[in-house]
Amino acid sequence: MATGRTHRPATRSRGIPEATVARLPLYLRALTALSERSVPTVSSEELAAAAGVNSAKLRKDFSYLGSYGTRGVGYDVEYLVYQISRELGLTQDWPVVIVGIGNLGAALANYGGFASRGFRVAALIDADPAMAGKPVAGIPVQHTDELEKIISDNGVSIGVIATPAGAAQQVCDRLVAAGVTSILNFAPTVLTVPDGVDVRKVDLSIELQILAFHEQRKAGEEHEGTAAPAPAAHQESTDQGPDGDVPAVMPA
Repeated sequence: MATGRTHRPATRSRGIPEATVARLPLYLRALTALSERSVPTVSSEELAAAAGVNSAKLRKDFSYLGSYGTRGVGYDVEYLVYQISRELGLTQDWPVVIVGIGNLGAALANYGGFASRGFRVAALIDADPAMAGKPVAGIPVQHTDELEKIISDNGVSIGVIATPAGAAQQVCDRLVAAGVTSILNFAPTVLTVPDGVDVRKVDLSIELQILAFHEQRKAGEEHEGTAAPAPAAHQESTDQGPDGDVPAVMPA
């Protein structure tokens, strides 16, 4: 059993490091923005700055894709969009189910970026019978009793868990048993999955705690920088007492 890890044998067999895979969506986002502005080519320096990485790392990442750009011209934006989309598997339609339609699940259902990035929300699933049939983002919510049938009927391989922590592992087990092999977990808990199942965890509270740590550190550094300088030390006398120590009270 593996806990919350990522296993990508197909990607590794092609020799693309996981760190590079993790940066490909950043490049794709920056390239898509350039494409929408009808920018035909982009230099490695410009694209690296837009993606938040250094240009040497970007060129190394693109070498794994077999894309090296043209000296003095840069990279063809449209071709890179296609190339990275194909590498990430976004040139096909990926049906996704979201389980847990509370505030977070409903927000995810209403997110308009799924469709433009190759993902289709095939179903919304919730354990509350009162939610059944209610439309969220134009999609009627279905009860968890139908989970296995929904996955089978829609050929779903990607599941999103937005349930409370206590229900997440049970939902995960049912998704995996029904054939789901990739899970995006928003529940504040670590999921245990069998080999061959990918889990990506998104924990907003942890990200905020990390930001709080950095804010606290910055505040401490600012405090140290504005602290009053220590008063100059008085020059010590070389006179010593009978035991060789400087007397506590100097003689008049």
